[in-house]
Amino acid sequence: MRITDCGLVKSTHQYYVPVGNNKSMKKKSPAENKKYHFIGIGGVGTSALAMILTKEKALISGSDMQASPLLQRLAEGGAKVKIGHSPDNLPDDLDGVVISAAVRDDNPELLAARQKKIMVYKYAQMLGLVMDRYRGVAISGTHGKSTTSGWLTYVLQKLGIEPNFVIGADMLHSGISCGLGGSDIFVAEACEYDRSFLNLRPKLGVILYIEPDHLDYYSGIDEIVAAFDSFANNISPGGVLIAGDGDANVAKIVSAMADKKQVLTFGLTDSATFFAKNIKYTSEDTSFDCYHKSRLLGRASVKLPGEHNVKNALAVLACVEALDGDTKQAVDILGGFEGMDRRLMKKAEINGITIFDDYAHHPTEIKASLKAMRQKYGDRKIFCVFQPHQYSRTRFLLKDFAESFKLADMTIVPEIYFVRDTEKSKTEVNSQILVEKIMEKGSNAVFFDTFETICDFLKTNVKSGDILMSMGAGNVWKVADEYIQWLRKNS
Repeated sequence: MRITDCGLVKSTHQYYVPVGNNKSMKKKSPAENKKYHFIGIGGVGTSALAMILTKEKALISGSDMQASPLLQRLAEGGAKVKIGHSPDNLPDDLDGVVISAAVRDDNPELLAARQKKIMVYKYAQMLGLVMDRYRGVAISGTHGKSTTSGWLTYVLQKLGIEPNFVIGADMLHSGISCGLGGSDIFVAEACEYDRSFLNLRPKLGVILYIEPDHLDYYSGIDEIVAAFDSFANNISPGGVLIAGDGDANVAKIVSAMADKKQVLTFGLTDSATFFAKNIKYTSEDTSFDCYHKSRLLGRASVKLPGEHNVKNALAVLACVEALDGDTKQAVDILGGFEGMDRRLMKKAEINGITIFDDYAHHPTEIKASLKAMRQKYGDRKIFCVFQPHQYSRTRFLLKDFAESFKLADMTIVPEIYFVRDTEKSKTEVNSQILVEKIMEKGSNAVFFDTFETICDFLKTNVKSGDILMSMGAGNVWKVADEYIQWLRKNS
C-alpha cells in the first residue's frame, strides 16, 4: 500500500488495518457507507478528519462560511461542500453531524440536527472514535504539536512505516495534513482546549510542554495540569507516555504516572531518556548529538532552527523508540524534514530581505521563535508583525506578551484577531495597550490599524539584510504575502 494524500491523489485504500491484526488481513471499516455532515468543515483539523473518513468510504458532506483551498481539496476528494450555514445543507438519513470547536449553539445547522434527533459529535469525539481503530499516537502540549506530529509522520514514512495521520497544518514537503497509510499507526494532534484531548485513548501519548493558555476556558494552570494528567491516564493499558524533561508542570504528570505507565522523557540534559549534546546553530542548520540514555545514536543536522526544535526532534526519536522503529536510522532521517506551514516558514528572500511566517501566538512561542531567529541570523535587524489572537488571551497574558518581543528590533501590531471572544472582551483590552506595555519593557513597537498601513511602513523601513516575520494564528500572513508581491514588483 502507499500513503495517500487528502484529495490531491485518488485513494487506493478501501480498508483500514485494525490494531493487532496482520497487515495482510483486511477488514471493512465501520465508517463505510455511513453519512456524516461536518459543520465548519473548512478547518485544518476538521477537513483532515473528513478526508480520513472519506478514505474509509464514509459519505461526507459539510459546510463553512467561505471558500478555501481546503474546501476545494475536500470537494476533489468526494465530499459535498456548501458555502454558508443553512438547515437545507443537511442531507437526509444522516448517521451523525460533526461540529468544529468554533461552531456556536445557535448555528442553524446544529439546531436543525438536534431538532431531528441526529447524533452530534464534537470533532475530538469523532477523532477519538476513528483513532480507536488504530494504534494511536496522540501528541499534546501547549506548543509544538503540529511540528512534532508532522516530523514524526515524515520520519515514519522514511522508515518504511506508513502511518495514518491528522495534523493541524500542512507538511511543507508534501503540502498535505492528513493521509491513510498501510500500517496500524495513527498520528494525531491532541488539543487541550475544551478538554478535547480527553476523547482520545492512544497507545502512545506525548506531552511536550504545559503552560497557561486558553484561559477563557481554564481557570488557571492547576486546572490545565489536571487536564493533562487525565490525558495521560487515558493512555491505553500497556501504552507509553513520552514527556518533555525540564518542564515543571510536565514533571508533575511524569511523577504521577511513574508507577502506572512506561515513561520516556526527552530534553537537553542527561536526566532525560533521549537528550542532545553539543548543539550548534548556524544560518544553514542546527546540529546536535542524539543520545538514548548513555548510547550515542548519531549526530543530527536539521533544517528547523531553534532550541525548541531540538526538543521536538528528540520527542520524535522517543516516539520512534516506543513504536519499535530504528532510532539510529531516524537520526539520519530527521534532517530531511522541511517543516510545517506557518511554523517558522521561510517564504521568500528578495533584495537581501528574508521573510518568514510563523504561527506563534503564545508568549513562550514568540520568545522561542525570536530566539531561533537570533541563533540563526545573529544581529541582523528583525521586524516582527505580530497579530494578537483573541482578546481574552491578550488580556490574561498581557504581562507575558509585553516581555516576549525583546529579541525583535521592531514589533508592529495590528488589531487583535477576533475569535471565540465576547463583545465585552473587546472593551477590556486592545492592541494599543499591548504596544504601550511592550514599549514599557524597553522594546520598540508601533500600532497600525490596517494591513495596508503596515505594508506602507515596511516598504519604507525594511532594508537589505533585514528579517521580516509575520506572526500570529490569525490572517497576519496576508501582510507578508502583500509585502512579498511588492518586493517582486520593485526588485
